[in-house]
Amino acid sequence: MVSLLTSIFPGVVVAVVIAFVSVLLGQALPLVGSSVLALAIGLALNLILKDTQDKLAPGLRFSSRTILRLAIILLGSSLSVAEIYEVGRYSVLVMVFTLSAAFGFGYLFGYLLNVNWKMSTLISAGTGICGGSAIMALSPVIEAEASDVTYSIAATFIFDVAMIILFPIAGRWLGLSDLAFGLWTGTAVNDTSSVVAAGYAYSEVAGAFATIVKLTRTLSIIPIVLAFSVLGVAKKGKAQEGEASEFNRWAHLRSITPWFIFWFVAFAALNSLGFIPEAVGQVFKVTSRFFMTMALGAIGLSTDMDKLAQAGWAPMFLGFIVSAIVVVVSLAVQYGLGQI
Repeated sequence: MVSLLTSIFPGVVVAVVIAFVSVLLGQALPLVGSSVLALAIGLALNLILKDTQDKLAPGLRFSSRTILRLAIILLGSSLSVAEIYEVGRYSVLVMVFTLSAAFGFGYLFGYLLNVNWKMSTLISAGTGICGGSAIMALSPVIEAEASDVTYSIAATFIFDVAMIILFPIAGRWLGLSDLAFGLWTGTAVNDTSSVVAAGYAYSEVAGAFATIVKLTRTLSIIPIVLAFSVLGVAKKGKAQEGEASEFNRWAHLRSITPWFIFWFVAFAALNSLGFIPEAVGQVFKVTSRFFMTMALGAIGLSTDMDKLAQAGWAPMFLGFIVSAIVVVVSLAVQYGLGQI
C-alpha cells in the first residue's frame, strides 16, 4: 500500500496543481471553462515534462481513470433517478442511430480506404461507444494487433480534442437548449472525459445531461462486445474450441463491465430518497467538478504524442469520416424527433 501511494503521489500532485490553476483561470474565462483549460494545460506540459513522464505515469493513470470514475459517482449525488431516466430515455433512440451509423459507415469506408476490418471495427467502436475504453474492451475479443489498437485510439482521440473546442461554439450558433446540447454531446463525442469537458463548457446543466447520456451510451459496450464474442465463437467452428473461447470471452465481458455507472445510479437514488443532505450534496458536486478537471489535466499530460504522430493517414481519415457522420446523425435524429 505504501509503495502504491508513493508511486502515484507525484502524478496526482501535478494533476491537482493543474486542476487548481484551471479552476482559477476558468473563473476568468467562463466561456472556455476549467475542463477545457485543464486538458490544454496538460497537453502543453506534455511537451515540457517529457523527461519525467515515467515518474508521473502511475499518478496520471490513477487520476485519469480512478479519479474520473469517482467524479462521475459523486455527480450522481446532485441528480435524481427521475432525471437520469428521463435523459436516458430520450438518448436511447438517438444512440441506436449513431451506433448503427458508426459501425455501418466505419465498415464501408474502411473497405474503401483499405483499412483492415479489425482496425475499422475498433475505430467504429471508439467513435460510436466510448473512445479508448471501447477500443480496449473490444480488441481482445476480435484478436486485434497492438498496432490496430494504437492507431484506433489515435484516430479517435485527435478528433475528440477538436470536438471539445468546436461543440460549444456550434451549439451556441445553432441555439441548442441545454438538454439538446447535452444529448448531442453525449451521443456524438467519443471519450467520457471529452464529453464532460464539452458539456460543462456549454453550461452546468448541459454538462450534467451530457454525462448521463454518455453513461447510458457506455453501457452499450456490453451488448456490442457480447455480439462480437458470439460471432467470434461461431467462427471458430469446432465445438471444443468454441466452449473454451466462450468461457474466456464471458470472463472478459465481466471484467470490462463499467460497474462505476451502477454506483452513479446508487448515489442518485440516495439523493432522490433524501438521504444526502443538500449541503453534503453541494460539496460532492463541487468535488466532482474538481476531480473531473484533475482527470482531464492528467489525460492531457499523459497523452502519447509520438503515437499520434506515427498514425497513418488512412485510419486518421476514417476516424474523421466516422466522427463527422455520427455528429450529423445525432443532430439529425434530434431534429427528426422534434427534440430541437
